[in-house]
Amino acid sequence: MPKITCTLLFAISFSLQVLAQKPPASTPDSHPATTSQAQSSSKPVRVQAWDLLLSGTKEDSTTKRATAVRVLSLLMGDVRAVTLATHALSDAKAQVRVAAAIALGDLHAKSAIPKLEEALSDKPLVALAAAHSLLTMKDALAYEVYYEILTGERKGSKGLVAGELDTLKDPKKMALLGFQEGIGFVPFAGIGYTAIRTIVKDDSSPVRAAAARVLANDPDSATENALIQAATDDKHELVRTACLDALARRGDPAVIDRIARALSDDKDSVKYTAAAAIVHLSDIAEGRRAKKK
Repeated sequence: MPKITCTLLFAISFSLQVLAQKPPASTPDSHPATTSQAQSSSKPVRVQAWDLLLSGTKEDSTTKRATAVRVLSLLMGDVRAVTLATHALSDAKAQVRVAAAIALGDLHAKSAIPKLEEALSDKPLVALAAAHSLLTMKDALAYEVYYEILTGERKGSKGLVAGELDTLKDPKKMALLGFQEGIGFVPFAGIGYTAIRTIVKDDSSPVRAAAARVLANDPDSATENALIQAATDDKHELVRTACLDALARRGDPAVIDRIARALSDDKDSVKYTAAAAIVHLSDIAEGRRAKKK
């Protein structure tokens, strides 16, 4: 599963089993149990595990709720897991809502798409988690978030408020927000949280470059125009390179003349990427002509 190591997953799963099979002994300060130990142990292990997860999603602790919601992603095909994760999208804490959005994507919960689309207008990390999950389910509305991050402009009728957009485009703010919310990673186009927090330059280019990579799969012509403009005019080398790469992957030979001036870019990574993109797109055009003959 993306962004979580096998070791962590094993530890979570093992801990759930241990806790389910061996309830903690009561202490003088603990609250009385609602059922006796004999009654609890008579339940099948699977029922005990579910009871533990259900109680976890209702904990007062934000971290506990988020953890319980996040591991629901392990329950592929379980309707109850989808229901719980969808409900958690309305949690008061962003940390829990991020966990819910990620879990729903991992569960490929198409029934939750309307709720995830609503979450695109939530706080930055929630919006990114929702967009990431919508992309896994091939919902094109997610592209609007990445388009707005790349261009700074709204593509559709809805968009992020200015302050939220500024946060999304600033790696340092993103990393700080991740720390403040207690979120272990930022699910954004392959750029992990650990990578974002190591960025030392005070610019938005890594995040905008990541947005460009995602937009390679957006068929909208407005997106193609935005990529071309950024590929030739953006001040950041990383963004220009990423946009040229995205245009190559889109496979539209019609853009060749519009990106040709990038061959004279003063940065090697840009001009070499432009050259490779033009060769690739020219080959596509030649192949199409050959098929027509």
